[in-house]
Amino acid sequence: MLVACGSQARQDASEPTGNFTVDVPVAKFPSSQRLAEHTHLVITVRNSGTKTIPNIAVTILNPKVGVAAQAFGGLLADTQGLASRSRPIWVVDRAPGPCTYSCTSGGPGGAVTANTNTWALGALKPGKTATFDWGVTAIKAGTHVIEYQVAAGLNGKARAVLAGGGQPKGTFTVKISSAPQRSYVNDNGQIVTR
Repeated sequence: MLVACGSQARQDASEPTGNFTVDVPVAKFPSSQRLAEHTHLVITVRNSGTKTIPNIAVTILNPKVGVAAQAFGGLLADTQGLASRSRPIWVVDRAPGPCTYSCTSGGPGGAVTANTNTWALGALKPGKTATFDWGVTAIKAGTHVIEYQVAAGLNGKARAVLAGGGQPKGTFTVKISSAPQRSYVNDNGQIVTR
């Protein structure tokens, strides 16, 4: 028997078909940031339905180009001689999910999926919440827009919907100042930012 990377069962192999009602009580990302500033994008999803959600997931994308750009990134106009047009606007310092070997070694974290720009936190029982918390650092000045979309699974058959039937999603418009965040080390050896 030959065993290789990727030989495990698909993440979405046993997901059911249907709509799963959710609401998003928390979706926050500071609208004003500075270069080199560490901040958090936090999205909390609540299962407001009566069925367990198979695998609650959030995709981060650029509304102009979708998932053609990496999560928290944009696309360059000129691609001549480049392997990829995608460039980060924020660096993901800490992805949602448990910080296991991948995360501690600089990888994408425990909640990463095979789906582009998508993180999943597993099954979510009725009435329960799941919080996605990305620690990010701004690295490109300007005004940028990112979008989030909530899913109930990874195969498209289990769909997350709002009580009114719409898709649970939202956008953040963020102005990143070109003045970097100021910081210094105090007498106790702690880093202080202002």
